[in-house]
Order: sequence, then structure tokens, then C-alpha cells
Amino acid sequence: MDLVAYVAKAPRLGETVTGREFRTVPGGKGANQAVAAARAGGSVTMIGAVGADEFGVRLRAALSSAGVDTDALRTVEGASGTAQITVDDEGGNSIVVIPGANGRVTGLEAGDEARIAAAGSLLLQLEVPLSAVTAAARAARAHGVRTVLTPAPAQPLPPELLAAVDLLVPNEHEAAALTGLTDVRQAARALLQDVPEVVITLGAAGVLYAARGREPLSVPAPRVRAVDTTAAGDTFAGALAVALGEGRPVPGALAWASAAAALSVQRPGAQDSMPSRPEIDAAATAFAEQDGAGTPSGRDTAS
Repeated sequence: MDLVAYVAKAPRLGETVTGREFRTVPGGKGANQAVAAARAGGSVTMIGAVGADEFGVRLRAALSSAGVDTDALRTVEGASGTAQITVDDEGGNSIVVIPGANGRVTGLEAGDEARIAAAGSLLLQLEVPLSAVTAAARAARAHGVRTVLTPAPAQPLPPELLAAVDLLVPNEHEAAALTGLTDVRQAARALLQDVPEVVITLGAAGVLYAARGREPLSVPAPRVRAVDTTAAGDTFAGALAVALGEGRPVPGALAWASAAAALSVQRPGAQDSMPSRPEIDAAATAFAEQDGAGTPSGRDTAS
């Protein structure tokens, strides 16, 4: 559950500021990506856990209402995961994640491998233990299922996980954390030593796609005014997985997913901000007609 405080300017260390609004909003990277993919037209199943608390009930209901299959979403004793988010007037944010029930997802359970095997793509992130992420990725590789990993929160990735990843989707900060390189093109080249394809999201500067044996491709971000960038990266990842699963060429898939993310940053919240497929289709067409390469204000984020 995202616990979101809206402020004019985020507080510095040791500083207290007065905010204008507080909201509790269903979130979490895995759930955000699931909702984004479902709204983009995908048939989505969520594997994970919520706590035996009020937040857990609300989180499950939010996924179900978005059309996500929650049969593999377990309820465990204790609290659900939470994220404390501060959003400023420029749409930027800072986030503290407390795993809660997510920390209890340490591996696959009965039926999970069959669910993965039946999918076209497996979306992964790092808000559950690496043991579960790795087990899921290896199951996907064994069954020929495309694996898309958003490496957030950023942390060192074991070789056995990277060996089972098809597409890595970090933002520029995560790419720098993984490689030690601040130049995004250099970071992309370094990441290609471990995975065959990389998309680095750059917020206002768009995205950079790199693949082994191909020239890097830059896709600019649409021009929009950002209100709240929370879950923009999750929206992009969910929409991208759907687009690639439908067989769209990479440039078109990146532009379509960028349109979804651009729509999301114009609305407050995480899952509440995620667009439907007709909205993405219309926005992608409109953005393509913009004169020149535009950029949205605000920054890419992971929630």
C-alpha cells in the first residue's frame, strides 16, 4: 500500500514541512506492473503475497477490479508491504519501501511454474526476495517464456538470475547502480554482457534500447506536464511487455509504452494513474503527430 504525502517541496534531512494531502493508494511494483499490463490489454496473473490486514484486503480487491487473476496471490500472517512516498509539486518523488508480506515470498509454490509456463511473458521486480525472483526466471527460461526484469530496488544481481533474463528494464539510476557507470550508453553496453536486451528509462529524456549485435535506439518521451511520476516506470514496463507479446516491432513497442507512461504521469497516484488500452492507442497516435521530439517534465521513478 502506497502511503503518499503531497508537498510543495520535499523535506531535507532533519527538516519538517507541511503537506497539503495524504492518500493511501494500492501500489507495489509487482502489482503496479500487473495492473498496467492488464489495462494495456494483457491477460495477467499475479504471483505474490499480501498480509492478513486491512491493506491486504484492499490490495487484493484492487487487483481483481483491474482484471488481474489473484488465485496465486497468497495471504500470510502479519502486515502487507507498504511504501512511504513523498511527491513534490514538480511531480518528483522519494520512496521508502517496507516489504512486509512481500518478504515471505521466497520461492515458487504449487502451481506457480505451470502458471509461468502458460504465459507469454514473465514480469519481475525486486520487491520480493531474490530467491523467488531467480526461481521464477529460471522456470520461465525452462519453458521458453520471455522474462522482463525491472531491477528495483537496485541491488547486485546474481549471475544465475541474469542468465535467465531476456530483457532488463532499469531506470538511469538503477543502471548506474548496477554498472558503476553514469553514461547511459556505456551502462547499456556493460549490461549487455549479462543480458541480451536492455531498455534504460530516462524520464524526461525518453528511453534507450540496446541489444547485442544492434545499434542502440533512442526513443524520445512525449511532451506532457507531469503531476506525479509515481509508477511511471511500472506503467512503461507493463505496457512494453504487452506490446512485445503482441509481436510489435521494438521501436513501435517502445513508443506505445512511452505513451502509456506519459499518460500516467499526468495523473496522481500509482495504479489509479494507469491508462486503458484505448487511451494508450489514442495517445500514441497523438504523440506521434507532435512536431519534433518532445519530452515530459518530471522524472522516471520506481514504486
